[in-house]
Amino acid sequence: MLYDVVVVGGGPSGATAAEDLARSGHKVALLDRDGRIKPCGGAIPPRLIRDFHIPDEQLVAKITTARMISPSGRKVDIPIENGFVGMVDREHFDEFLRVRAAEAGAERVTGTYTRITRDADGTHVHYRDKATGEDRALTCKIVIGADGARSNVARTEVKGGDKIPYVIAYHEIIEAPGPVGDYDPARCDVIYDGRISPDFYGWVFPHGKSASVGMGSMVKSVDVKKATADLRVAAGLQDCKTIRREGAPIPLKPLDEWDNGRDVVLAGDAAGVVAPSSGEGIYYAMAGGRCAATAAAAKLQTGLIRDLKLARKLFMREHKNVFKVLGAMQDAYYKSDERRERFVSLCHDIDVQQLTFEAYMNKELVKARPMAHIKIGLKNLSHLAGIVPATRI
Repeated sequence: MLYDVVVVGGGPSGATAAEDLARSGHKVALLDRDGRIKPCGGAIPPRLIRDFHIPDEQLVAKITTARMISPSGRKVDIPIENGFVGMVDREHFDEFLRVRAAEAGAERVTGTYTRITRDADGTHVHYRDKATGEDRALTCKIVIGADGARSNVARTEVKGGDKIPYVIAYHEIIEAPGPVGDYDPARCDVIYDGRISPDFYGWVFPHGKSASVGMGSMVKSVDVKKATADLRVAAGLQDCKTIRREGAPIPLKPLDEWDNGRDVVLAGDAAGVVAPSSGEGIYYAMAGGRCAATAAAAKLQTGLIRDLKLARKLFMREHKNVFKVLGAMQDAYYKSDERRERFVSLCHDIDVQQLTFEAYMNKELVKARPMAHIKIGLKNLSHLAGIVPATRI
């Protein structure tokens, strides 16, 4: 069969792209390895739930408070007003998205991607069949590479795809049936402490009857398992049963090119679309998958190769300013524990709290309150310059 599009990777990005294309009448194959669960805190904002029609039964918890914890142990609780942050378990959420893509008409194929070849008959996506171990190929017109941060599609097909920077994330899913120690099943804890991560952060995120406890770092010498064990002890979760352990890279910066100028376009982690500072990826992966599907559909209709560039253009048009602000914040505050202490201190400010979560919930910078932005800018400069003591509340 000649497919219009073969999507490599069945995470949120690939599954979204496959579903969108199938619903618009295209012949789509969704190639996925099966069985891989990405380490992820699992937080999804209301905009994702709304834009991608996520049913309530997929939410394993609804978070109403976020707690920021500094190196000195300072705790700042930020209420999530007029809403909640939904939590999903990637083991079930990703499969839900793949099933939905198949119900829309995409053909699911289980196997491991190996390479792409081309001839007069089209573009051939080669893979190793999981059931038989045989080498097979899917023939198509366009390939969407949605195969993760160290994407093999990006590495071999797209300029710069072999040089994407990333942090290594590790987490443990543990049983946590109710309030235990310092753990609250309705609160997400984010730990900014160089002893846990010298350049990123740790987290304790509720998942209903379970919890995700983990951290990330670019520093290769960091013992991610020990850091996670320390997080569990601090939260009083050290005696909870461990359900599974997972580790994977998380990209830090969108690639400059998302297509090969011919027949391949990237999406999700493969394109580097994880938010700086927060490490949030699910919403941006799904948004990127939708942009890749739009670009592929346009190219199929017009035959114009330049239409593949729509994926990056559409995504960056909406999200580049948020990425710039978050990137600047990470550069400013993640360099040392002294800076982390100041960042958590800044989070006491009510303007910071409200605008931060308004932006998070809606995935756009809030423009309706210019005086609040000016105040935050001045307070930010005061903290970075050391004018305001880091210990001030």
